[in-house]
Amino acid sequence: MIGLLGNLSWLLLSAQTLAKVRTVVDVVLVLALTYAILRVVAERRTLWMIRGFIFLLLATSLSRAVELHFLSFVLHNLVIGSAVALAVILQSEIRIFLEHLGRGQFLGLMQPGAESSLTNDAVDLIVAAVKGLSQDRTGALILLETHTKLSPQDFTHAGILLNARLSPELITSIFQVTSPLHDGAIWVRGSEVIAAKLILPLSDRTGPWQLGTRHRAALGITERISHCVCVVVSEETGSISLAFKGELQRPLTSSKLGELLRQYVQNQGTGTSQPLPRQHSSKFWKTIWPLR
Repeated sequence: MIGLLGNLSWLLLSAQTLAKVRTVVDVVLVLALTYAILRVVAERRTLWMIRGFIFLLLATSLSRAVELHFLSFVLHNLVIGSAVALAVILQSEIRIFLEHLGRGQFLGLMQPGAESSLTNDAVDLIVAAVKGLSQDRTGALILLETHTKLSPQDFTHAGILLNARLSPELITSIFQVTSPLHDGAIWVRGSEVIAAKLILPLSDRTGPWQLGTRHRAALGITERISHCVCVVVSEETGSISLAFKGELQRPLTSSKLGELLRQYVQNQGTGTSQPLPRQHSSKFWKTIWPLR
């Protein structure tokens, strides 16, 4: 009898220990998943949205635990609605997260990401090139990395690898009509031109008049990826545009372009990721200039 009671006591303790271990594992996995999501999301305002969503999840779990059924029902439906809203707002971040999972790179999400940066020296060289291209009415599409490295998987076609030192002369020569690399975009990281002849995803957005392919590509890549900016020079008018987070600022002078890019460099240095200051309407459907 004593042996039976001892066995029952041991089984009870084992069950309690197993339940505690299961709870700890559950919490650790949730924290790891939350951390991975926050690693992908870099925007300060968006981080607050994620934290609010996590708070709703915790409140829902707590209301269920204390059997507040009506409150639990309301919070549960609020969580579902918030999840749908976040899925729309964070399309690019969710895409990156799912791509990492699909490649089996979940541990990569837990590690510090590779840093990239746009420098004032690079801005000066790009502005000099864009000024000359604009004056000659030579079409151009320049993709600039900002605080996080891009990868070839971010593009429709990764183009031709160059790994060449950035210079106005190089950019100008690439976009000459006689150059075999002039179609598509160039990819700039720091003081290097990583690749040319990139094919970027096109935006599906339309306006009262037809958008040119370069401008649609600039909008498309910045809609899809938040950590880049794209400079466009119109072949027809020579006008300069800057795309950032799916919005297009134009027409810009070369000096204004430099001012906006330097402002972004300054935001990088302070650890913020604020929208570029707007001097012109950023909604492409409000522009009165033809886009090519």
